[in-house]
Amino acid sequence: MDSVVIPDNMQSQLKRLRDAERSEGVADAATRIARLRRCIDLLVENQDDLARALDEDFNGRSPYLSKMSEILMPINHLKHAIKHVEKWMKPEKRRAMFPMGLFGGRARIEYHPLGVIGIMSPWNFPLAMIFHPLSNALAAGNRAMIKPSEYNPKTAALVGELFSRYFSDEEIAVVNGGPEAGAAFSALDLDHIIFTGATSIGKAVMQAAAQNLTPVTLELGGKSPTIISEGADVAKAAEAIISGKTMNAGQACLSPDYVFVPESALELFVDSARKTFLSLFPTVAGNVDYVAVINERHYQRLSGYIEEARGAGVRIEPLAPDAYNASEQRIPLQIIVNPHDDLKCMQDEIFGPVLVLKTYTELDDCINFIADRPHPLGLYYFGTDADEERYVLERTRSGGVTINDVLMHVSNIDLPFGGVGNSGIGNYQGREGFKTFSHARSIYSQGWVNLPKLAGTNPPYNAEKIDKLLAGQIRK
Repeated sequence: MDSVVIPDNMQSQLKRLRDAERSEGVADAATRIARLRRCIDLLVENQDDLARALDEDFNGRSPYLSKMSEILMPINHLKHAIKHVEKWMKPEKRRAMFPMGLFGGRARIEYHPLGVIGIMSPWNFPLAMIFHPLSNALAAGNRAMIKPSEYNPKTAALVGELFSRYFSDEEIAVVNGGPEAGAAFSALDLDHIIFTGATSIGKAVMQAAAQNLTPVTLELGGKSPTIISEGADVAKAAEAIISGKTMNAGQACLSPDYVFVPESALELFVDSARKTFLSLFPTVAGNVDYVAVINERHYQRLSGYIEEARGAGVRIEPLAPDAYNASEQRIPLQIIVNPHDDLKCMQDEIFGPVLVLKTYTELDDCINFIADRPHPLGLYYFGTDADEERYVLERTRSGGVTINDVLMHVSNIDLPFGGVGNSGIGNYQGREGFKTFSHARSIYSQGWVNLPKLAGTNPPYNAEKIDKLLAGQIRK
């Protein structure tokens, strides 16, 4: 791997955080809670400015969506951490090798801070993907360095300004910049890095972190599949899927990517999908409720999927009559029906307002298709047959699952969130997030008895005594 030059200001900032950590020692619950509350203050007191910056970075994003997904949800995570941090911090008793009543041995686990956590956030939910892991990192008693995405320049600049206002640079620091800054950030000798973004960049982050043996949590997305069972209510399934797919115009790591629908229910799904979409967005052009594609590059990528499929003779179903154009970068949700597997819409994670439909007659064909591909971040199943649901769960792999809806498992703060295989490494949220950013330190306290001497297991060995001891212990 080519060496990365780390700017002096990054190194000096990391040193400030480390020196402060050493000086303070392990932060008590009151200190952790105070930091979590300052995060809430930051979000509540600056919600309008943050929503405005997000709207400008997206060139069209509703402040209501931003406040729900990037202000309210992080506040819920922070409040959850405040409520539970004292309980999470308590040492866990473990069984000692010998009971305390006989020889005084005691065993426990204490959860200690790792130190300085590096948070690398993506452009699609740039605030949520800072504050969700930050809530866990602060609850675990850590300090943090944050690298926002350069695709949200106004939001990133405001985030840097606000953190410097609400926190000292001995608690939390923000590093802004482009890809070079991101490469340098991931090469810092941090105590843990959490990265959310593309698999290709995640591999580079992991490679850079490996030079310092820095552990990583990677949330990488993937092509999340949906299965609609033969026995499902197809119209209701379509409503849930389209409602979830249009959230942030499909620019979400857990957005449904492709949907298996029974062959006999194809037209019902398409009709129901169109009705749902038009009920949410009667128009798309100029509609402030419908999020624009983040930039020109991603607009061209998404329109390229549609035009490639159209050129291959694949059926395309636009869910609104509006034409899409580069000037506004709002693409009405497009359904691509039964595309060939070699098309880009079936190769890449779509990450936008394009949904693939694949018809099926045998459930095992769906399962085999999913199992033959990299494990996705999410999997969705619609149906009422408990045995079939169990069959699907046991024969597929994914980061998480929502039954009879989409996206909802990530909204449950008490469930860990993360991927598996190509969709990520590790998880966070709730107690599992606290543990991710903690070191589970094993502590054994010995009594005053010299156990090896008492048991006769020290040299010089007494053959008769130790043979009897071993014979009593080494057995089936």
